[in-house]
Amino acid sequence: MKPYYNNFFGEFGGRYVAEVLRPSLDELEKAYVDAINDKSFLEEYRSLCSDFIGRPTPLLYAENSTKALGGARIYIKMEGLANTGAHKINNAIGQGLLAKRMGKTRIIAETGAGQHGVATASVCAKLGFKCRVYMGEVDIKRQHPNVFWMELFGAEVAPVKSGTATLKDAVNEALRDWAWSFQDTHYLLGSALGPSPYPDMVREFQSVIGKETQEQVKELGLDVAAMVACVGGGSNSIGFFYPFLGKDKPDLFGVEAGGLSSQAGDHATRMDGIGKPGIVQGYKSIFLSDDDGQVIPTHSVSAGLDYAGIGPQLAHLGKTGRIRFEKAMDSEVLEAVRFFAENEGIIFALESAHAGAQAIKLAKKYSRDKAIIVNMSGRGDKDLFILARELDKDNWFSFLKKEINENAK
Repeated sequence: MKPYYNNFFGEFGGRYVAEVLRPSLDELEKAYVDAINDKSFLEEYRSLCSDFIGRPTPLLYAENSTKALGGARIYIKMEGLANTGAHKINNAIGQGLLAKRMGKTRIIAETGAGQHGVATASVCAKLGFKCRVYMGEVDIKRQHPNVFWMELFGAEVAPVKSGTATLKDAVNEALRDWAWSFQDTHYLLGSALGPSPYPDMVREFQSVIGKETQEQVKELGLDVAAMVACVGGGSNSIGFFYPFLGKDKPDLFGVEAGGLSSQAGDHATRMDGIGKPGIVQGYKSIFLSDDDGQVIPTHSVSAGLDYAGIGPQLAHLGKTGRIRFEKAMDSEVLEAVRFFAENEGIIFALESAHAGAQAIKLAKKYSRDKAIIVNMSGRGDKDLFILARELDKDNWFSFLKKEINENAK
């Protein structure tokens, strides 16, 4: 059966772009539909998933956490063990192969937390592309380790100073670049959003997570009551949930960034009634916006979840009720990082820890014979500077001051 493809998901999705971008999107759509139905392309993708990414990633029984929480058994899909430390590389290698198929020589990307940028830079090094990654100045400061890795892979990291200098603005700069360079350039968008065919394409490449999980559940004979994933734009969650969308069970939970409070500018929760339908960056979905339709500032302790919009398929699934959206506050997220580190020896990325926080809340709501699966979309190495500041501030600052003083001599 040919993979599903569509421009719209209910009322959301589409392609609302300036005329200058239409030729590049038309070319991309044709190339994607041809490639995804080409056995040789899919075989090359699967081969690189195995040999370069390290798939399949494990489904770990979190035995200690289960005992500590009571209730359902907790399982963790360990996407953080993929090459470059997160799920982002599943899509990056797929689009990289597609760019190669189209004869492109240069790849550009946007990044927030930096994981998509690192994955893109890694893939470009592997496949031989020139690479530029647009990243907001605010995110460069709070995710500098990932900037180092991108540059080590040979990528140029282009700081974005406009707007809030975060992910939304990085996307805008990437689109501007692509509008004038598409003859030799592919825009490797990292989340399941943007103008068609990106939402469908990113979901298709990320569905490897859900397909593996489905097989692992079958092998282990699990009775899965709930699946939980964090949601920014939505690439990890839609890929994780995809094989289960046509069924009534299990319960699917998407966890947004509750941030500091419910006040505007303090969070990035779009699906609890605060977000409004709108058209931004080439697609229709639900966004945090003001009465004039202008996107408003957001906040999250995690750089990857502070995006004002959500992927159109997720918006549709939230509206129809198949996915239930919850939120995790910054304080709950930090506690979830600590909990799984102490109980399982695993450091969740701050984004993924939103899902971990929801799993902690859910555990006792299901019986012991049921399972809850958490998608650990990435590991927390990249968050060292944030986690150390938040969880061990005095010792961390003392260490940094000592390092600065010694290196200044």
